[in-house]
Amino acid sequence: MLKKIETGIVIKQDILENLVKPIYLGIGSNLGNRKNNIEKAKSILIKENIKIINTSSYYESLSWPNPKKPKFLNIVLKIITNKKPLELLKKCKKIEFDLGRKKSEKNSPREIDIDILDFRRVISKGKIILPHARMHTRNFVLLPLFEINKDWKHPISKRHIKSLILSLPNRDITSIKQV
Repeated sequence: MLKKIETGIVIKQDILENLVKPIYLGIGSNLGNRKNNIEKAKSILIKENIKIINTSSYYESLSWPNPKKPKFLNIVLKIITNKKPLELLKKCKKIEFDLGRKKSEKNSPREIDIDILDFRRVISKGKIILPHARMHTRNFVLLPLFEINKDWKHPISKRHIKSLILSLPNRDITSIKQV
């Protein structure tokens, strides 16, 4: 009986630690029914025992780096999971594949794109790069992330999210809209 109690305590402690240090995912789509693609990805994440704590509004932005390609619809999720970073990355890649994403050239249009933005403030340069290498320069990440965590700071630079948003070019701020 003591073992069950200890196991229960460890699980509760793990969940509490995860609440203190959440994980943020960015999800985007610029092909097909963009909103439906994102909602399907969210449903699959939930089925995989990934708990969504908070979801930003939808944000529409120009395709990057080529604004002539279809516009993106993006959200940011705050999640809790017991998965390790590589395990979560593999799960995200499988969801992308299952929802129709095909291997194509970098930055090409896609049905779904799921990125791990910040994994409990872990810094990693190995098999997985954490936090996401370019998140601090992207309006479609920073604005939805600000919506759900106004106190977030970049794990490496320690810059506050407001400072990162204010450092974006004006065109990046004016070209995105909450939908």
